[in-house]
Amino acid sequence: MAKLDKTNLTKEQAAHAMTNRRLVKQQQLYTPPLSQSKSTYETHVSFVLGNGTSRASIDPEKLREYGKIYGCNALYRTFNPDYLVAVDTKMILEIYKTGYQNYNEVWTNPNRAYTNIKNINYFNPSKGWSSGPTALWLASQHKCETIFILGFDYKGLEDGKKVNNMYADTKNYKKSSDSATFFGNWLRQTVSVVKENPKIQYYRVIASDNYIPSELNNLNNLKHVFVEDFQKMFNIF
Repeated sequence: MAKLDKTNLTKEQAAHAMTNRRLVKQQQLYTPPLSQSKSTYETHVSFVLGNGTSRASIDPEKLREYGKIYGCNALYRTFNPDYLVAVDTKMILEIYKTGYQNYNEVWTNPNRAYTNIKNINYFNPSKGWSSGPTALWLASQHKCETIFILGFDYKGLEDGKKVNNMYADTKNYKKSSDSATFFGNWLRQTVSVVKENPKIQYYRVIASDNYIPSELNNLNNLKHVFVEDFQKMFNIF
């Protein structure tokens, strides 16, 4: 591998470039073929959509033909995933008021605030986790061979200082000017799922400037793929 020329790079860009080179050497960064046919995936692939801003350029509707889609929280406002996971009480009550659960599959943890709501699926026992990792766990229980993880950004915007969520400034979400949410639990729960399912290959789809936690670099069955390469894989632009 040629030596990296840092002459025209900022300190942050140079650090990011070095991280990418290290991942390539460790075979943690996946560079896919230019495109794949639908038959390549069939029912062996699933997509888990968190709500980090890195997935903003990806239309989930275009993924539907390639596999099951597991979504979180306010995703239901604009898209109907095959499975919607929400564990926050306010979000479940919002979903209930729309009647979405009467026609779509919704999963949550047991809670006294909505024990009488019909057509809600409950995790038993309760996972007690955040929505994103819980959705990843659910997808893993369905034993797909490959799971693509989108919108699991962890780190906040503006160098980790501000909220990183596609639904910031909307009902039941923080303001975009609020401080970033602590992501330690999300990360720990994600690592737990990946470790518990060594036969599943996970791909975390990231923007070129996304944060890559060191905890994810040592997982043999998890690789990273850039959004642009992911779009080429499924021919979605």
